[in-house]
Amino acid sequence: MALPLMPKATAVWLVENTTLTFEQIADFCGMHSLEIQAIADGEVAVGIVGLDPVATGQIGPDEIQRCQRNPDARLLLMKMPDLPQPRARTKGARYMPVSKRQDRPDAIAWIIKHHPELSDAQICKLIGTTKPTISSVRDRTHWNHQNIKPRNPVTLGLCSEADLEKMVALSRPRSGIAAESVVESASDEPQSASGEG
Repeated sequence: MALPLMPKATAVWLVENTTLTFEQIADFCGMHSLEIQAIADGEVAVGIVGLDPVATGQIGPDEIQRCQRNPDARLLLMKMPDLPQPRARTKGARYMPVSKRQDRPDAIAWIIKHHPELSDAQICKLIGTTKPTISSVRDRTHWNHQNIKPRNPVTLGLCSEADLEKMVALSRPRSGIAAESVVESASDEPQSASGEG
């Protein structure tokens, strides 16, 4: 069962402002009835200001009156309207700890090797790097190119697996590289094996 927002503050308000039983309040707030009794006795939640569930739109006044008349009835939360979803954080430039900045060229090398269909802009969004860094890793002109080892950006913690798969899925239909390369590599292997034998 869904709980109200701030259950303990809601319980304080219900104890102070209604004649509901401890069991009804405990059931609604997801607490034990002894804890509700302790709130009523002033032993628990002394400094907590009560939160009015009617004012917040969690229950209606008719619902409280219905449950006050019938001690066996249970309070039911009103259906909440669809709340706006928080905006997803952009994958562009963002703060990267110094320890992980060293891993970016390794991740770029891995993406270039395993997913050549990704554009530089997509790699920038995915890892939070710049196009000059990507081109220097690709051209092997990066200042540290001797020490770059292709490593998966997911295991390095630079992006999530879902973000990587989403970018790859978006880029495959545009480029057509992945589908063609799989077909070509599958057709090349039997021919080369038959040519050698």
